[in-house]
Amino acid sequence: MLKSDLINVLVNKKQMTQKQAEATVETIFESMKEALCRGENIEIRGLGAFHVKNYQGYQGRNPKTGQIIPVKPKRGLLFRTGKELRDRVNRPPPQTPQSDVSFDPKRGSGGNY
Repeated sequence: MLKSDLINVLVNKKQMTQKQAEATVETIFESMKEALCRGENIEIRGLGAFHVKNYQGYQGRNPKTGQIIPVKPKRGLLFRTGKELRDRVNRPPPQTPQSDVSFDPKRGSGGNY
């Protein structure tokens, strides 16, 4: 799903105009980016949590030359899914009615083509 898809969901389900939906999505994303840049974590119940992780600097080595290179400290972003979403994703898909054509991995699609 793309950002434009989220905007379309708001337009269709919440009867917003295109401009209102774009502004809403942009405001939410911009607020999240600003919070993460400040080092704050974001938790969205039912979805998951974004965490900012600080990595210390260290002495690296160029594998080609063997030269020691200092690696600066940096921050990374982690996302941990919430239990509700994890359970929902791992739920078995709904059963669909069986068709007359069965799939045999040894034979291919099972159709007479």
